[in-house]
Amino acid sequence: MKRYKVQKTYQEINQKIKDGKVVVVTAEEIIDIVKKNGPVETARQVDIVTTGTFAPMCSSGAFINFGHAVPGIKAAKVWLNNVPAYAGLAAVDCYIGATEPCEEDPLNKVHPGEFKYGGGHVIHDLVAGNTVHIKATAYGTDCYPNRAIEKDVTLKSLPQAFLCNPRNAYQNYNCAVNLSNKTIYTYMGTLRPNAGNANYCSAGQLSPLMNDPYYKTIGVGTKIFLGGGQGFVTWHGTQHKPRVKRTKKGVPLTPAGTLFVMGDLKKMTPKWLVGVSMQGYGCSLAVGLGVPIPILNEEIAAFTGISDDEIFTQIVDYGNDYPRGISKSYGTVSYSELKAGTIRLNGQDVPTVPLSSVVRAREIAETLKKWIQRGKFTLGKPQQMLPSV
Repeated sequence: MKRYKVQKTYQEINQKIKDGKVVVVTAEEIIDIVKKNGPVETARQVDIVTTGTFAPMCSSGAFINFGHAVPGIKAAKVWLNNVPAYAGLAAVDCYIGATEPCEEDPLNKVHPGEFKYGGGHVIHDLVAGNTVHIKATAYGTDCYPNRAIEKDVTLKSLPQAFLCNPRNAYQNYNCAVNLSNKTIYTYMGTLRPNAGNANYCSAGQLSPLMNDPYYKTIGVGTKIFLGGGQGFVTWHGTQHKPRVKRTKKGVPLTPAGTLFVMGDLKKMTPKWLVGVSMQGYGCSLAVGLGVPIPILNEEIAAFTGISDDEIFTQIVDYGNDYPRGISKSYGTVSYSELKAGTIRLNGQDVPTVPLSSVVRAREIAETLKKWIQRGKFTLGKPQQMLPSV
């Protein structure tokens, strides 16, 4: 077992929160503290580092119980504001996915499609307090004879509604360019021909899993900021891939870890769950997510001291290579370069476009910091750590 000069427990830090003595800084503030004092002294001084990210996270959705009808119904098909939801659960339970488009959407028949309304927009409407129209059809059973219902609901009137996102907070992601000679429309946004722009999607030094690259503190049961309320990490996310090439500081050079997260939709806010329309691609949901990193020892303090100029990603061609399943990198670029607005590729300057909002990520980290300082948020000790190898 590794021996540390500084060792803290979750219980000790939570007691400091209750006593009003906890020292909390954001993932941006910790960088200079580690540089000035070193990881050991930083670990002695600082108890928690707060992180944040706000970006489209397609693998998101909500479980909804819309209440029993009279006579009862076992819903076989469900629509919310004419967006199909999955009903293969129980009588009046359904799951609406963020990327499901509205039933009458022309999709890409008129290319590029606009995808004006989908599951992510339904979720936003619910947390905004707007009325949502539910329609359900059924085949009828002895115990549930009703074959169809329609009603208007609000989030407040629903018996239960839980945000349930199978893959959020991706630990690093590609920088996308288009090396073909035509404009393309992707989940990484619109990409102009001949590397006319470079799109990326990470908060960099503010991003949760960049500050805990080996998942030393993040696991099943970790309490988080989710959608403006409190949520939990419930498992590692889909496509969780920790065994990738990393820098000496543990930063993955390609997409790596992900989080499966859940929370009470009724306690979330529309500012942090926003429906997204991606031209030519589809619908999504922009999710606000932040994770507190407890500084249990100097190793974790060192990890949180990571800065944008130490975080790198790969430049990938989405015009030719990506759709053909060709794994090829056209260079490595740091997040400090990406955030500067221009990168150099094949001898030309390429403007960069963020899909992730650093301004919103910074606000999440600050909000989480204030919650902890005011004793409104304590740490959730993980009951099982995420796979790291």
